[in-house]
Amino acid sequence: MRTVTYVANNDVTLLESGSTYFPALLAAIDAAQHEILYETYIYAEDATARAVTDALIRAAKRGVKVRVLADWFGTGNRTACRLKAEFCAVCVHYRTFNPWFRRGAARSHRKIAVMDRQVAFVGGINTNDDNLHDYEPHAPLPAPRWDFAVCVRGPLVTEIHREAQAQWTRAGHLPLVRRINLFREMRKQPAALGDHPMRAAFVVRDNLRNRRTIQRAYLQAIGRARKRVLMATPYFAPGRRFREALCQAARRGVDVWLMIGVGEFRMQDAVASSFYPQLLAAGVRIVEYRKTQLHAKVAVVDDNWATVGSSNCDGLSLFVNQEANVVVRDAQFAGSLARQIERGIADGVQVCMDDLRQLGWVRRCGHEMAYFLYKMTMRVVAIGYA
Repeated sequence: MRTVTYVANNDVTLLESGSTYFPALLAAIDAAQHEILYETYIYAEDATARAVTDALIRAAKRGVKVRVLADWFGTGNRTACRLKAEFCAVCVHYRTFNPWFRRGAARSHRKIAVMDRQVAFVGGINTNDDNLHDYEPHAPLPAPRWDFAVCVRGPLVTEIHREAQAQWTRAGHLPLVRRINLFREMRKQPAALGDHPMRAAFVVRDNLRNRRTIQRAYLQAIGRARKRVLMATPYFAPGRRFREALCQAARRGVDVWLMIGVGEFRMQDAVASSFYPQLLAAGVRIVEYRKTQLHAKVAVVDDNWATVGSSNCDGLSLFVNQEANVVVRDAQFAGSLARQIERGIADGVQVCMDDLRQLGWVRRCGHEMAYFLYKMTMRVVAIGYA
């Protein structure tokens, strides 16, 4: 299991939702001169995705080498085929990740873009319209989807570029010997450049060398927390170790706030609700976010640790899917993200123990049954979930 290695002297900018993210992304694509690597889970067919497609095509036409990798399941087979035809016609290199589940259940849930090895974007924002539902693209949301990404400049971009390039290679037809050599190359660690702000790390989850790297980054930060933990996740269904880490932090006096998105999948809501009694009894404060679709996967611990990325706090993200997060050790960045999470908490509905007592026994049993089914499913598709 790899540890988190921080690289110094970076500039990491927080981007809230698509209204901030896409203008910055499009400007970086239009400024690229040599190479673009672009990864996404969902590549929709709407005006926002069209703007990204047009920008990538413009880049290819001016001689930039453009590589696009979209997840087959998240994007959908019909859209994936359409993208392949359109991109190939204009010399944009395009691949889909794990079509028809030929390489198992894992999905590429990452959202990464790297331009000229100078600037990178990492986060949870898919290539789709903020105002439309993820899985019902013609259904409007009550408010723009709430999500985050970061723009990175500095030495960390080299590590992000190397990982994005490796993912592109893995998604193609790669002989066994080349795969082994690629694995060896990816074991190399980036060199730390000294203890100077802004220190940041790029952490990924895959099923080879980084099976638990993202979870370990969370557990280390929560385990060392002394003041507060602020966490926002669309889906909450981690393993026992993660849940116990939050409870232990609350028991030792840390102010732990957990904000969970609800209303998207009833089964997922029931699984998350099954953990409420344990968490509330330990002192964890739970807030349900109902204003719109919460898609942010972010956390702040104390005053100088923060993470933004694609990894949900559930079994699929922590034990199955391929994910990518940026972890930042910087008080100013952590403070900026903390203020955004606090604003989301203010817009949410806090859950109390009295609310649970008012639930009927049928509903409580339903929550427990949902968790049991979820746990059995995860033990089939994932190694390490408990």
